[in-house]
Amino acid sequence: MNVELSAQGAVTDRRVRKTRAALLGAAVRLVEERGTTDISVTDLVEAADVSRRVLYQHFGDRDALLADAVAHLLTEELLTGFTLGEIGALPTMLDTARHFAAHRTFYRAVLVGSCSHAATRTVAQLFRPYSILGARELFGDLDDATAVEIADFFTGGTTAVLSEWLIEGPEPLDPVALGERMARLQAVISPRIPDSDH
Repeated sequence: MNVELSAQGAVTDRRVRKTRAALLGAAVRLVEERGTTDISVTDLVEAADVSRRVLYQHFGDRDALLADAVAHLLTEELLTGFTLGEIGALPTMLDTARHFAAHRTFYRAVLVGSCSHAATRTVAQLFRPYSILGARELFGDLDDATAVEIADFFTGGTTAVLSEWLIEGPEPLDPVALGERMARLQAVISPRIPDSDH
């Protein structure tokens, strides 16, 4: 009997994952197609082939679904396969810029739509662990609270630059130009390490 319950639980988990993936995929697809987050719950559930009740059960409301779609897209396409072990193993700014440029219509819509605050917060939360690692690498031994504050400061600034680029940048976006801009900013902010030979 325990085996049956375990197997049934696995089926339920797979169904939950499949349902959530269908809703998240539908949200990304519809926003990219229409260039707006002003999409009805009816359109979202029809595109995902689920009921309205299921959407509300999994996400609470449309804006929460859209914010989770941001996390889903970033995780699936940019952050999958990266670990927090060392800075060199993380996505580069150019990788990040290319990802956002490829999905500009989606990200621009969520950044100016009713879910903009939740979307911006989602992006910041996803990149926070990487920013903490970067803060520790740049500034050495930091207490946890200071590392988080520095990480949030840098993540907020980076998110602001990225948002402005996505919303107001020229068509087509140039990921290399954004990567160079961010590298210039980082070079100014990063502490100069004295040459040990002098």
